[in-house]
Amino acid sequence: MSENRFKIVFDGALLPGVDIGTAKLNLAALFKSDVTAIERLFSGRPVALKRDLSHADAQTYLQALKNTGIEARIESEPSIELNLSDVHEHMPAAVAEPQSPYAPPLANVSESVAGFATLKPFGVEGRIGRLRFLAWSMVLSLVTMAVVGVFAIIGLALVSSDSTAGLIIGGILAFFLCLAFLIASIMISVQRLHDIGWSGWLWLLNLVPFVGSFFPLLLLAMPGNQTANRYGAPPPPNSTAVKVLSALWLVVIALVIVGALAGGLSAIQDEYENTLESSYQSGSVTTDEIEVEVEPDANSAADAAEEALPPVDSAKE
Repeated sequence: MSENRFKIVFDGALLPGVDIGTAKLNLAALFKSDVTAIERLFSGRPVALKRDLSHADAQTYLQALKNTGIEARIESEPSIELNLSDVHEHMPAAVAEPQSPYAPPLANVSESVAGFATLKPFGVEGRIGRLRFLAWSMVLSLVTMAVVGVFAIIGLALVSSDSTAGLIIGGILAFFLCLAFLIASIMISVQRLHDIGWSGWLWLLNLVPFVGSFFPLLLLAMPGNQTANRYGAPPPPNSTAVKVLSALWLVVIALVIVGALAGGLSAIQDEYENTLESSYQSGSVTTDEIEVEVEPDANSAADAAEEALPPVDSAKE
């Protein structure tokens, strides 16, 4: 091959601040291998994790490995192809001759490096980030609102027709709808907890008084693990649809605030009008206390002038 080939070499070094146990778990999740096999990579001697790569592919593999917390490096090599399944045959228990420093590890390293986990919307396995948590919650809310609207129309029709059997069936369907909404909400919250690195059983804190009022806000504030944890690899990057759906919550919050302000002002105005009306009815406010200036008309002015003139003696006339 005319193109230079490269390999990924690892000698057990870790990135600053990374725990060796966390790095082993991340590597096991990345290579979909057993932790026992991964531990052989930390023997202190250089091992080639991947061979015969182009420079671009080597950079991709190196970035995926650094996300697990290990310090690997790229080295050039001739283009060769190794079969990792034959490693056990060429590495006896008692090594009689010097071993190559670039011998492949005993771990069964997969050829395809899975940098991100597969999304599982209908389950408690996997991880989702904060924006995807908001987006999935928005989709769940929109679907629920649409189904509730259909049920409300059907319920009004049943009430107008006075169908007892229909009302019973509608109540049963509404119960199962609420149950399905609750289960879907729990699955989404559990995956968000997994992304933080917490157990899904912590969702039960929502049922604790006072704690359950701010626990959902904690799920939105806590960032997820950037690398793989015990619940799997990190979720894939957020798509445009996820960003748009999560941004819709800003619109919903703005509408709620505007509606609350409008409702508050309307309540204050109604309370003021009711107070004035009750004051008039109870007599606490009389007409004597209200000064009303009336403009006198021409007739009333003439009558007042006649009354002011002295009486005329008809005998003298």
